[in-house]
Amino acid sequence: MEISVHPAMVPELDPGFVPAVLWNRAYRKAAETSGKSRKIVIALYRPNGTVSTFPTVVMADEPAGRELNIRYVERIVKFLLWMKGGYKVGIFGAPEIAEALSRIYSAGGARKFDFEMMGERIYGRPFEVVVLQDAPESKEIQVQLGGHMDGCRIGFDLGGSDRKCAAVVDGKVVHTEEVVWDPYFQKDPEYHRQGILDSLRRAAEKMPRVDAIGGSAAGVYVDNQPRLASLFRGVSAEDFRKHVVHMFEDIQKVYNVPMIVANDGEVTALAGAMSMESNGVIGISMGTSVAGGYVNMNGNITDWLNELAFVPVDYRADAPADEWSGDLGCGVQYFCQQGVARLARAAKLGFPADMPFPKQLVEVQNLMLKDDPGAAAIYRTIGVCFGYTVAHFADFYELKNLLFLGRVSSGKGGEIIMEEAQKVLSAEFPEYKDIRFRVPDEKFKRHGQAVIAASLPALGK
Repeated sequence: MEISVHPAMVPELDPGFVPAVLWNRAYRKAAETSGKSRKIVIALYRPNGTVSTFPTVVMADEPAGRELNIRYVERIVKFLLWMKGGYKVGIFGAPEIAEALSRIYSAGGARKFDFEMMGERIYGRPFEVVVLQDAPESKEIQVQLGGHMDGCRIGFDLGGSDRKCAAVVDGKVVHTEEVVWDPYFQKDPEYHRQGILDSLRRAAEKMPRVDAIGGSAAGVYVDNQPRLASLFRGVSAEDFRKHVVHMFEDIQKVYNVPMIVANDGEVTALAGAMSMESNGVIGISMGTSVAGGYVNMNGNITDWLNELAFVPVDYRADAPADEWSGDLGCGVQYFCQQGVARLARAAKLGFPADMPFPKQLVEVQNLMLKDDPGAAAIYRTIGVCFGYTVAHFADFYELKNLLFLGRVSSGKGGEIIMEEAQKVLSAEFPEYKDIRFRVPDEKFKRHGQAVIAASLPALGK
């Protein structure tokens, strides 16, 4: 038994792309029309007592559908893990699927990366998949964050190719700066620490005092502690535990003021909610990686991870592999510098194999200024894939607005991505055609993250 999908729009440089949203819907339709569907509940547990649940249907436990059942639920679990997070996954209604997933998500399984990251690395306890005898209820939390403009504030945004910093006095930006750095594969965490302190010092010199500091950075942060961050990929596991986990706490002691460091996607979403004066915002930053963040319909942040670089968006069997996690068809291969470089080969632009991804992006952007057809095809391809992925996100998130930024979004190429994505929604997903796209101006794209990050902490807390 197979599930076939036929997208109305095919990405020209990536024609084998199988949109996750279409495959999932085709599978559920097949399950429901079989007359033997079963209702199941997927539950994700986090150490603070929160529980996220996802009800769905699967086919009967029969030979013809077993492989499809496991594939469908495994891809949903993978999405939910990086969307919401959890050290334990429970499956109610399909024990055989839970048992299969416990082997897949294990130290020796295909999802060894996720097993390690969701267990000891992020949540500090062993990861497990278990059979549930009863379906649990959701227990979510939400918190207010950001929007504070009083006092003298520093905001920083740490990217893979540069770090940005801003000084803000009573809501007025008095200084912004962008410094090139190369943190990805630096082995000595002191490189990162000194770079961050240098940017903070420069911003502090532009104000009479420092009242609060807010930071934006890629990765998973819990109580200002990095638990999973691509910026520190070159640091050994031992040095990460010794010197990185408490790095921002140590930096805070230098200034002795309120300080909050948040995932850069969350800051993106906050920026969107503030600028649009609306809620239900997902922020997507296409840069060195794919950063995601979410402000819910109440205007609050959740305790979810929203690490959208790792979520599966393409279900084809030979989808490109993420070089970090080893998984296939994940967002990082489509919606950031890596995606541009991958498509540059398909467009036959002739870049040297050893040309760094940031340089390839710059070259593609320069070609776009000259209306190069290959560069335009790259952006159209990203846009079509993104349109299907936005619909995929909307099947999981309550969405009214999408804020789109990051280096890949700059210039005419970013406009093409948005145009193509909106065409996909109009053609295939009328229920989502009213999702509002927002692209900040170029100044905000480059420094807005740092400015909004400055608003994260409340004074006196």
